[in-house]
Amino acid sequence: MSYNVLLLPGDGIGPELLSQVKKVSNFLEDKMDLKINYDEADIGGVAIDNHGNPLPQATIDKAKKADAVLLTAIGGDKWANVDFDIRPEAGLLGIRKEMGLYANLRPALVFDALADSSSLKKELVSGLDLMIVRELTGGIYFGSPAGIETRNGEKVGFNTLIYSESEIERIAHVAFKLAMQRDKKLCSVDKANVLNVMVLWREVVTRISKEYPQVELSHLYVDNASMQLVRNPKQFDTMLMGNMFGDILSDTASMLTGSLGMLPSASLGDTNPSTGKQSALYEPVHGSAPDIAGQNKANPLAQLLSFSMMLRYSFNEVKSADLLEKAIQNTLSKNIRTTDISNPTSVIVGTQEMGDAVVKEMSELLNK
Repeated sequence: MSYNVLLLPGDGIGPELLSQVKKVSNFLEDKMDLKINYDEADIGGVAIDNHGNPLPQATIDKAKKADAVLLTAIGGDKWANVDFDIRPEAGLLGIRKEMGLYANLRPALVFDALADSSSLKKELVSGLDLMIVRELTGGIYFGSPAGIETRNGEKVGFNTLIYSESEIERIAHVAFKLAMQRDKKLCSVDKANVLNVMVLWREVVTRISKEYPQVELSHLYVDNASMQLVRNPKQFDTMLMGNMFGDILSDTASMLTGSLGMLPSASLGDTNPSTGKQSALYEPVHGSAPDIAGQNKANPLAQLLSFSMMLRYSFNEVKSADLLEKAIQNTLSKNIRTTDISNPTSVIVGTQEMGDAVVKEMSELLNK
C-alpha cells in the first residue's frame, strides 16, 4: 500500500527526530511492502520566521490532503516575546481546529525495562498500560469570550469553559469504543461538584454509557483523579477527560513511564464519508527542547512510537507497528538508553544511535 504523509518538523529537536522516523520508514518500505510518500511544511516558530504566521495556509492545505500528519514539537525561548496571537502554540491549536481533531489519544505504557525509571515505586508502575482520551477542540482553550480587559481601573483576564452536548457525545463514543477494545473499564474525569459545564459532561457521558453496557463506567473529580494516578495508577485502563484536564493529567501520566521522551499521541477527527479517510495527526507529548537541539541528545522513541500509532490507527499496518514497538522494547531491554532514561549501568547513546539500534532490532526480529 502507498500512503501520503505530511511531516511537520517544527522547532528545536524536531528535525533530528524526524530523521529517525525516516530511517525506520526506509527499513519498513524495504522489508514490509510499505510505501510512504512524504511532504513537509512549516508550523510553529519556524513558520513565524519564514511566513510571519505559526500556521500558514499552505500548511493547512497540505495537512487536509494528506492521509496523515506527523508532527514533532514547536516553540522555544526564541519566540517568547512575539505577539500572543501569533505565538508558536497558536499553530498547534490552529491545525487541530482546522483538521477537526477532537479526540486526543495519549497512551502511558511502561516498558518492563523502564519500570525503574519512574519516580514512583516499581511495583506501582510495572506493567502499566493506560490510555487517556482527551477532548481536543473545545473547552477552555477555545471558549468565547476570552481576553484581557480593564475593569474598575485594573486588568482582568478571562477564559470561558464551554462544552455542548454534541462535543461531549462524540468524544465519549471514542472513549467507550477504545475501552471496548481494551479492558472494558472507563473512568470519566470531571469537576461536577463545582462547575455547571461538568455537570453536563457527567450527565452526557452517563447517558452514552447505556450504549456500551459491557463497559464499566466510573466518575472521578479531577483533583481526586490526579491523586489516584500517582497513588495507584494501575487501577485505571481508559480515562476520558476534557481539554484542560487532559492536558494536565496526561503530563502527570508521562512521569509514570519515566520520561516525557517516551510518550506518543494521536489526534483523530471524523471520517470523510466520500473518501473514507479519517483526519489524523500524530505527535510526541514532549516539547521542542531547544536547549539540546542539534546536539544528538534527544530521545527519539516517543516520535517513533507516534509513527507506530500512525501505522496502526490510520493505515492498519499492524504488523509493521508491532515490529517497531517490539524492536523498541528489545532495545530498551538491552539497556541502550538516551540520557533522559538512563541508569548508572546504561549504554548511553545519542539520537542517531538510538534510531540505528531500533532498526537493528527490527532486522534481527525479521531474521529470526
